[in-house]
Amino acid sequence: MDQKTHIAIFPSLPISHLIPFIEFAKRLVLDHHNFHVTCLLLTTTEDHISPSRAKMAILDSLPAAIDIIFLPPVNLDDLPEDHKLRLTITRSLSSLQTTLKSLLITNRLDAFFADLFGFEAIEIAKGLNVPSFIFFTSNALSLALFLHLPNLDHELLSSVRFLSDLPDPIQLPGCVPLPSNTLMDTMQDRESKSYKSLLNLSKGLYLTEGRIVNIFLAMEFEAIKALEANDRMPRVFLVGPIVKKESSDDHDKSECMTWLDKQPRGSVLYVSFGSGGTLSSDQMNELAFGLEMSGKNFLWVTRRPNNESSSANFLKQSSRQSQSQNQSQDKYFDYLPSGFFERTKGRGLVVESWVPQARVLSHGSTGGFMSHCGWSSILESIVNGVPLIVWPLYAEQKMNAVMLVEELHVAMRLSCGENGIVGRDEIVRGVKEIMDQSCEEGKKVGKCMNELKNDAIMALGEDGSSKKALSELAFMLLNKASN
Repeated sequence: MDQKTHIAIFPSLPISHLIPFIEFAKRLVLDHHNFHVTCLLLTTTEDHISPSRAKMAILDSLPAAIDIIFLPPVNLDDLPEDHKLRLTITRSLSSLQTTLKSLLITNRLDAFFADLFGFEAIEIAKGLNVPSFIFFTSNALSLALFLHLPNLDHELLSSVRFLSDLPDPIQLPGCVPLPSNTLMDTMQDRESKSYKSLLNLSKGLYLTEGRIVNIFLAMEFEAIKALEANDRMPRVFLVGPIVKKESSDDHDKSECMTWLDKQPRGSVLYVSFGSGGTLSSDQMNELAFGLEMSGKNFLWVTRRPNNESSSANFLKQSSRQSQSQNQSQDKYFDYLPSGFFERTKGRGLVVESWVPQARVLSHGSTGGFMSHCGWSSILESIVNGVPLIVWPLYAEQKMNAVMLVEELHVAMRLSCGENGIVGRDEIVRGVKEIMDQSCEEGKKVGKCMNELKNDAIMALGEDGSSKKALSELAFMLLNKASN
């Protein structure tokens, strides 16, 4: 190990950040054998008592060139949900600094990678003279927004407090125009602590050695060219799409995969709102009736509704799997309409909390994906050529939806009613169009998604742009380590 270039990576807490970071580390050490990676993991007291099944499955499959160090658990019981992500990192900084100092003494440390929310950790690494990088788990559109936020804030200094009040879309260089109400909720109120935290983070992004972004060049070509035209901008490495790869051996007995095997090719709509997304009771009811009325086959990953927050599960990763068929679905899923299972028997499967999503999307029976527009889910859909119905809930998901629909044309949007609820009739319309491709819009979405899939395959090929970018990053790291 002493002869290898040693890198420490520091993902933030949500599993949606952990998975791409781990997959990036795996790709680096498997493609370039002169690297060793130590993954420094945040933990909470809840994690320490009962780690989630999904997290442990990720960490059990690591190559020998990746080590794991669990930082001491922090207690978040005194914090509101919207502060937990940021303050988990803040409360772990002392133990992180101690760990990094130890690595410098015992193993040497040639570089440090953190994701966007770990910028305070970047400052610690820079204080120890360790070259530092940002691993950006989202796309170039979001990166452009963060980088331009200080300028945007200066322009708005005397005009508005709430960005959603801006009459005109936000225009970022090389990017699709963003209606102001699609910006993330934490960015809307310019006097809030969350906004000021993001503003400080944005200013600090220029201080890293480089940024690794989970996209491929053909996907956001104009946005990337605009970012590279910025003279102050550190190097950008486009290494995507990085998605989770699941071994078929791990889930051969999974109920949902057995069910998919029995369905006709391209006939199933996969419905999932990610590891953290939740719907209200009224919206859950409309979605259930919409899926029923559509007459189409569906696999729905669901959880209990929450009327307070659309991101109620963002930091609460369930360890449950789908329920046994011996247990009454009607009794367990008591939040769904009465008689729903009888009326959809044979063409619908409802699973609680978790399925092997990468395998579901790669299955030949899956023909569409109703998604919350989390970036990992989007990339998994693209690499499998599965067209999307966008249903964004929180964070940057509304921005992602704009890009998917208006720029890439690989997704269809559903319209909300005056009460903010997507009605059952609208759901039926969207499901039928994406699954039947019965209209010109549906055909266009399918064609564009298939073209983007081919672009992704080319980017990851031996002479592809993403493969070359990873090699260039590896060369840069090796060069820094030797100096």
